[in-house]
Formats: sequence, structure tokens, C-alpha cells
Amino acid sequence: MEVSETIRLFEALAHETRLAILRLLIPVGQIGLAAGDIGIHLNLPPNNLSFHLGRLVNAGLIVKRRSGRNHFYGANYARVAALVSFFTNDCCANAPDGCLPECSTAPESPLPGFESPSD
Repeated sequence: MEVSETIRLFEALAHETRLAILRLLIPVGQIGLAAGDIGIHLNLPPNNLSFHLGRLVNAGLIVKRRSGRNHFYGANYARVAALVSFFTNDCCANAPDGCLPECSTAPESPLPGFESPSD
């Protein structure tokens, strides 16, 4: 994922309501929730909810589907995973000892301008 794309995703999440919506949708699964149910759960009026859902859809962090008169929203797991891996890939590739237990190898030399803790 490019840095500019990562910035765009973080801009979409840089609001308490949008972060709450995404956190609500992640465990729901691909079926998602109806917009009205999201609004009830988060105590949001429809116009406010619509604005925030639109921002998340435009960023690609959630997906929207229509069933009859209802709009359902679900997390775009691939996009969320790409955002998380943006950091973990850098971390595993560039941290002197890796940063997670899942890091398979540590790099041979630190990034330019960074010294390892043992130096």
C-alpha cells in the first residue's frame, strides 16, 4: 500500500464516529448491518450517519449493498488488513529484532539514520 493511500485511509478513520462504525462492523461479518441498526446502536441521526458511512465507503474501508429498501454495510476486511499490514510489514522488515512474534527474520542492518539499541 502506498503512503498516500494509507494517509487517505487514516483521514477517513480520524473521526470518533467513523472509527466506532468500523469497530462495530468488523466483528459482524460479511453480512453487515442495516444502516438503521448502525444508527440505533451508535445513537446517530440518519443524516449524520449517512455522511460518515459515505466517507468510509469512499475510502473503501466498508462496503455497501442494497437489499430492497435497506442499505447494509460491512467491513472490507482486505482493505483493513492492508492498512494493518502497512505497519507490520515495515516493522518486521526494519525493526532490529522485529516487532511482533510473527516476524520471521530481523533485517541485517537498520534503516539509514537509525541506530540499533546495542550501538
